[in-house]
Amino acid sequence: MAGSWERLDGRQTYDYRNIRISFGADYGCCVVELGKTRVLGQVSCELVSPKLSRATEGILFFNLELSQMAAPAFEPGRQSDLLVKLNRLLERCLRNSKCIDTESLCVVAGEKVWQIRVDLHLLNHDGNIIDAASIAAIVALCHFRRPDVSVQGDEITLYALEERDPVPLSIHHMPICISFAFFQQGTYLLVDPSEREERVMDGLLVIAMNKHREICTIQSSGGIMLLQDQVLRCSKIAGVKVAEITELIQKALENDRRVRKEGGKFGFAESIANQRITAFKMEKAPVDTSDVEEKAEEIIAEADPPSEAVSKPVLWTPGTAQIGEGIESSWGDLEEEEEGDDGGSDEVTILDSVKMETEDQNVGNHMGDDTPIVLSDSEEDEIIILEPGENPKKTRVQANSQQGKVSSKKAIRKKKKQPAD
Repeated sequence: MAGSWERLDGRQTYDYRNIRISFGADYGCCVVELGKTRVLGQVSCELVSPKLSRATEGILFFNLELSQMAAPAFEPGRQSDLLVKLNRLLERCLRNSKCIDTESLCVVAGEKVWQIRVDLHLLNHDGNIIDAASIAAIVALCHFRRPDVSVQGDEITLYALEERDPVPLSIHHMPICISFAFFQQGTYLLVDPSEREERVMDGLLVIAMNKHREICTIQSSGGIMLLQDQVLRCSKIAGVKVAEITELIQKALENDRRVRKEGGKFGFAESIANQRITAFKMEKAPVDTSDVEEKAEEIIAEADPPSEAVSKPVLWTPGTAQIGEGIESSWGDLEEEEEGDDGGSDEVTILDSVKMETEDQNVGNHMGDDTPIVLSDSEEDEIIILEPGENPKKTRVQANSQQGKVSSKKAIRKKKKQPAD
């Protein structure tokens, strides 16, 4: 294999990403961060009937969830091949390795045993899910406390946390998975591959080991052929990494135990570092309000004086006014166009000038007085007002679809209105 060389994120070949462990307010809840990969672990328990084949042993159940919150490629409500493979590997690593004493979970042989359920949720995916999930599972199991029980005859009494101290699980050892990525048919080897490195790798080797260098499970995927020396070299590297991670887990558990015993603050909110955007705390800065009035007067004095120009209203016709340089209202045009569209076959014709040929007689009879002439249609309420001495700018004539085009002549009924004083 080739020697050490730098990777995309700046790590060397055998470097492991930083691990951060934080605990929740309840027992059995933790978040493990492996670089940018984050896994939430939650352990719960329940009294159930045991299996018929193992009447004196408790039940362990592991469930890993891959949601779209972690990566868009994960499909909700569907078990992909990756999810099935990860769940099976977790079961072989933690349950088949007998790391937890299942016989200590028995309450009444053949009747009641404890069922321990470990739920793992992937919060963010940046590669090497199995390593982060295995660390989160074993940390949550070590941190979990089950309620205490007592048996008197056929009666089983379950005590609350306030009545009796909860009981921790009996854990023999802590198996941890270490992943190795191979490139170019095993020529190059990487420890703890990231998400980008997993896309282009040729094969993957996962070794589950405890701090006593006992191999709990081993799995190779990708279809590459590995030599014996390569597997032995990976097992030696895994032994070193597992010892370092186990020491880190024990320190984190001891710190949480000491804080809870001393009555200090604990939980996810307290584990967030200060002086960050994501922190929920901020220091209060004192505000000096002694010279607020003087500063306000200075700002007002330096500001530009308000403009004295006042816009004059434009009087188009008596009784109306418009502020500014607006244009003539076109609401009536829109209403008539909408009416024409609703009719389907109505036609609207805009005339630039009134054809006085058809209305000479009617107009001539009323030119002597100031009474406006109102032309109305029998079926449409269209009104045309002619002002004496002025020609209207636009006149609209609307005809019904049943009467044909506007060119057809029809009788005009006259209506007189009293001029406004």
